[in-house]
Amino acid sequence: MKKRKPDFSKPKPQAPAAAPGTDAPEKATAIEKNGRAQESRQFFPDKIYFNLPLIVIAGRPNVGKSTLFNALTHTKRAITDPTPGVTRDPVEATCFLAGHPVHLMDTGGYKLTRDFSSRESEMDDLVVEKTVQMIRKADRILLLLDATEITAEDEELILQMRPYWNKLIAAVNKTEGGKNETLACNYLQFGFKELTFISARHGDNLPQLQESMIKGLDFSKVTEGSEQDRPIRIAILGKPNTGKSTLSNALTHTEASIVSDYAGTTRDVVEGSFRYNGRDIEILDTAGIRRKARVSENVEYYSVNRAIKTLDECDIAFIMIDAQEGLSEQDKKITSLAYERGRGIIFVLNKWDLMEDQSNKTLRKTQDYIRTMFGHMNWAPIVAISAKNADGIKNLMNTALELYSQLTRKIDTAALNLALRDWLAKYPPPATKAIHFKVRYITQTSSNPVNFLIFATRPDNVPGNYVTYLKNRIRTDLGFDQIPVQIEMKASRQKWQDREKAEDD
Repeated sequence: MKKRKPDFSKPKPQAPAAAPGTDAPEKATAIEKNGRAQESRQFFPDKIYFNLPLIVIAGRPNVGKSTLFNALTHTKRAITDPTPGVTRDPVEATCFLAGHPVHLMDTGGYKLTRDFSSRESEMDDLVVEKTVQMIRKADRILLLLDATEITAEDEELILQMRPYWNKLIAAVNKTEGGKNETLACNYLQFGFKELTFISARHGDNLPQLQESMIKGLDFSKVTEGSEQDRPIRIAILGKPNTGKSTLSNALTHTEASIVSDYAGTTRDVVEGSFRYNGRDIEILDTAGIRRKARVSENVEYYSVNRAIKTLDECDIAFIMIDAQEGLSEQDKKITSLAYERGRGIIFVLNKWDLMEDQSNKTLRKTQDYIRTMFGHMNWAPIVAISAKNADGIKNLMNTALELYSQLTRKIDTAALNLALRDWLAKYPPPATKAIHFKVRYITQTSSNPVNFLIFATRPDNVPGNYVTYLKNRIRTDLGFDQIPVQIEMKASRQKWQDREKAEDD
C-alpha cells in the first residue's frame, strides 16, 4: 500500500503543540518512491503523465548507457565520461519513444571485477544491487552491449537476465556506419531473438530501437495530468556544510540524505517528497559546491556537476548560506547560474540560531548586505532559518509557494498591451537623431521561466535603461516582483491593433 505524503499544512489534532518560539511543521511519513505509481519526472514542460511503463537501461560500465539515455531524452541529464563507473544512482526522466511517453532510467554499470583491497569495491556492490532492484521493477529492460568486445561482465549480466528474458531486448552499441557489426553478431550465441545495432553517440538506428523498446508495453493505464498536478521542484544548493541535507531531512522527515559514511558516495542528487498547503513538493538535495581548485578528481567533480545540473530541472533554488560565515564567491556563481535559467531564488540564511545577536535589526542589516552584493537581484527573498531546530521553515515554504505562483503566472496578451500603452505614456521612449524607435507591442512567450517579447521598430536602438524601465514596470504592475524576468527585443513595424485586425480577417 502506498504511504501517504506528509502534509505540513494540516496538523494532526493529537499532535503536541510546537515549543514556544518555533514554527516547525507537523512530522509525517515520507513517500515510498515508486517510479511507475508516482508521477514521472517532467521532460516536456506542458505534459504531465502518470502510470508510465518503466524502461531500464542496463549494461556493464562504459558501453554507452548514459550517452544513449541522453540521446533518447534529448537532454544531458546523465553524466558521460570515459571513466568506468561514473553513474552510481539511477538517473530518470520522462520522454517520448516512437510517440509514446515512458519513464526511462539509466542505471550504474554492472561491474564484476573488483579490487577487494579497496573500499571502492563496497560501492561497486551497492551499484550492482541497486541496478538489480531496478531491473526487477522494470516493465522493459534494454540490455546495452558493446560491439568491440564480449567481456566476462557481459556474460555474467546476461546470465542474471535469464529470469527476465520475456521483458528484455538487446542492443549493440558503437556500430556507427556499419562498423563492428560482424563482431556484434557474436552476441547471437547467447540466444537473443533479435539484436539492434546502434550508435548512441551518432544516432544510428535509434528510431528502430525505440520501436523495439515500446513494442508490447501496456499504455492503457497511462493518464495525462494538468500543470497543477506537477510537484514543485526545489533544489537546495550551496557550499559544503551549510546545512543543505539537514534542511532536506527536516522537510521530508527522513534521513534520505545520509546514505553512507564512505566519502563521495552520492554523485547524483538525493530526492525527497512531502506536502505543504495542499501542494506536492520535491526536494533535490545536492552535493556541496566548492571552488574548482578544491574539487578532487573523479569523485567530487561529478557531484558538483550533477548539483549544477539540478538548475535545469528545478523550479526554485534555495541558496544555502551559513549565517555565521556569510557569502562566498561560490554563492555568487551558483546564484548567477540560477538567475540565467530564470529560476525562483531564495537566499536561505541557515544556522541563524547560532548568531550572537538574533535581533530584527541584525537580520535587516544582513539582508541589506546580501542585496548590496546582488544589486541586480534585490527582488530575491532572504529568509533566516535554523534547519537543525526547524525554525523558520513555514516562512521559507510560504515564500517558495509565492515564488512558484509568480513563476507560473501567465498574462493575457491584450491585457499586456493595455499595460504597455500606459507605461509608454508615463515614460515615452527617448527620441533623438541618434536614438529613435517605437515600441509596438508585447507578448509573454513563456512562464517558468518568465520571458517577454517586445516588438519595436529599431530594437537595437532601445537603450538598456529603457528596457530596465519596462522590466521594472512588469515586476511592479503585473505581480512578478520576486522572480527573474527576461525581456527580448524583436523588430516589427506592425502595431498590435493592426496585428489583431489581420488575425481576425
